[in-house]
Amino acid sequence: MGYRRGCLADLLGDAVAYRGLRPQDPRLPGFAELREELGLGGELPRKGSAEYARVVVRILEAAQGLRGAELRRIVYVGDTRHNDGRTIAALGELVPVRGFIAAEDPGSPPRMEVSGGVVYANRWGLIGRFLERLRAEDFPLDEGTAVIVDLDKTAFGARGRNSAPVDAARIAAAERIAASVLGGEFDREGFQRAYRALNDPRYHAFTGDNQDLVVFAALVVSSGAYPLRRLEEVSAGKVRTFAEFLSACEGLPPGLARLRGEIEGALARGDPTPFKAFRRLEYEETLARMDLLPDGTPPERVLAEEIVLTAEVWEFAGEARERGALLFGLTDKPDEASIPPAGHGGSPLHRAVMKILGGR
Repeated sequence: MGYRRGCLADLLGDAVAYRGLRPQDPRLPGFAELREELGLGGELPRKGSAEYARVVVRILEAAQGLRGAELRRIVYVGDTRHNDGRTIAALGELVPVRGFIAAEDPGSPPRMEVSGGVVYANRWGLIGRFLERLRAEDFPLDEGTAVIVDLDKTAFGARGRNSAPVDAARIAAAERIAASVLGGEFDREGFQRAYRALNDPRYHAFTGDNQDLVVFAALVVSSGAYPLRRLEEVSAGKVRTFAEFLSACEGLPPGLARLRGEIEGALARGDPTPFKAFRRLEYEETLARMDLLPDGTPPERVLAEEIVLTAEVWEFAGEARERGALLFGLTDKPDEASIPPAGHGGSPLHRAVMKILGGR
């Protein structure tokens, strides 16, 4: 069988902003240009905050201005109840908004629930029902509407269906950085144990669910400088912040000690992406999993091993564009994990060619 292929830029162009809130379209303002106008500090706001919503709305207003249109309403498509749900709520304080959040759960009957203008679904295919709801509510997809499409695990690597290759890219990058830093002392199995433990939601208050911090902490634990059993100090509240964890890390190998200094400095500056070397490897590993397998590969294997565009989201966005809506791609995925470094020669993720594949 032959697969359809495309890239997100076919629909979005460069109307995309990664974690740094710097639109790829140079005509649009980003956080750096807007923070003074909006009365914000120098720290980059994170997804789900009121400050983040204010920046996003201002970017969308500027994008609408380029089309000679006003921003009257927003439709948001995402994959997480927490981050995307909070972002929808924050946007709703500024502009009328409706949302669709999905995570595939093939083991349960298809279902939807609606709360606060947001449809939560356990099938990506239910986005068609969401479109029907928008029509019934007279919430049109027209020139006054901006459709925000989350990228990571929504537009591509659909959560619950195709998200495993996205996670595999991140883990492969983490193992590469571990091997380079620890050298002959690298214990792959020990690193994986530490990573799994630290990636557990019970440590989110400690790591901020930030993979930069999860991976660095796993490096420290697997090196033996902070044994896995000592993580009980975190869960018991004896170590409350990541800065306290860094201070408690003693006897680090030289490579890890240098990294600790870099991460401490980045955190002090309010940089939410302090482990940039890891994120650059994540970009390489993610890109390597796009359009990897040949035509004729069974869909089940493609979904298991390759990152693909989510057909249902692709079709929804395409229909919205045909009706005149503005499309904008938004993600908390770091710029360093999404855009090639100078001299790399690769494509930004929104311009990478992928197969387009939906559910069965």
